[in-house]
Amino acid sequence: MDLRKIKKLIELLEESQLAEIEIHEGEESVRLIRHHPQPAAPQAIHLPASAAPAPAPAAQPSPSPSQTDAPDDGGSALPDGEVVRSPMVGTFYSSPNPDTDAFVAVGSEVSAGDTLCLIEAMKMFNQIESEMSGTVIAVLVEDGQPVEFDEPLFVIKKA
Repeated sequence: MDLRKIKKLIELLEESQLAEIEIHEGEESVRLIRHHPQPAAPQAIHLPASAAPAPAPAAQPSPSPSQTDAPDDGGSALPDGEVVRSPMVGTFYSSPNPDTDAFVAVGSEVSAGDTLCLIEAMKMFNQIESEMSGTVIAVLVEDGQPVEFDEPLFVIKKA
């Protein structure tokens, strides 16, 4: 498909209220999807050339106050214990699916290697495992919330 046609489709998507355009020409096809501000991580991945830059900054400021409060207050806001930090940027999930209980909660006993949560990054679900044994004394992120690299997720008191 001609690059000019793709650029024109992007312009049409931006100018309209459409959420998705899919065009088939012979054996070639192009699918453009505009995401809403809530799912910030997929926007940056799917449409980096046109639609994602505008919504992504709009989606990031809303979680930023809670994210910046915890790291800014660092030692004073976080309970005493070992802080488990996010190894990547993505979306935090406390359970494997919405119908099941969270992997851990405040008061849960964990062993080294136990799954604490999932972080979805680039459509891949990454298990975040505990590196120590102990008791979870704080869960610092809500289910479905975007997380940044090195953001505190849990506080664990070593056994």
